[in-house]
Amino acid sequence: MALVRRSIAAMAALGLLSLGACFGNSGPKSGVQPYAQGGFHPFGIGRAGAPQPDDPKTAIGVNAYLWRATLDTLAFMPLASADPYGGVVITDWYANPDKPDERFKATVYILDSRLRADGLNVTIFKQVRDASGAWKDASAAGQTETDIENSILTRARQLRLSNIR
Repeated sequence: MALVRRSIAAMAALGLLSLGACFGNSGPKSGVQPYAQGGFHPFGIGRAGAPQPDDPKTAIGVNAYLWRATLDTLAFMPLASADPYGGVVITDWYANPDKPDERFKATVYILDSRLRADGLNVTIFKQVRDASGAWKDASAAGQTETDIENSILTRARQLRLSNIR
């Protein structure tokens, strides 16, 4: 009986030591910048000592101004997925209240860590409701993608200028 109790106690102690190792702070992991006062910020931006958005060693793999501008520009649409490391933003379907028979979905790829016009790719999907109430794919105007790209780039420039001053 004493042997069983000692075995259980030893296993419990080993389990606690293993669990305690999970909470140790062995310093920042790659791509994660420490806060100035300790702790971590997932994107490594906005704290003293954190990399600036134009720094090639930023924690996210894409330009921070393009990333923030994309989220700002598409804020009216519900987000389905946002990956700051891969630079992909996917929205869910959005229907304009004035035109409930059509809806749109957007996918934005940020392709570069620099603030460049060719570092952005926007794809817009459109669906219209037919007489039976089912959604059918339709082609969106090509200018829509260009307009959204231009809006994102304009917002990114505004964010960069406001950060310089």
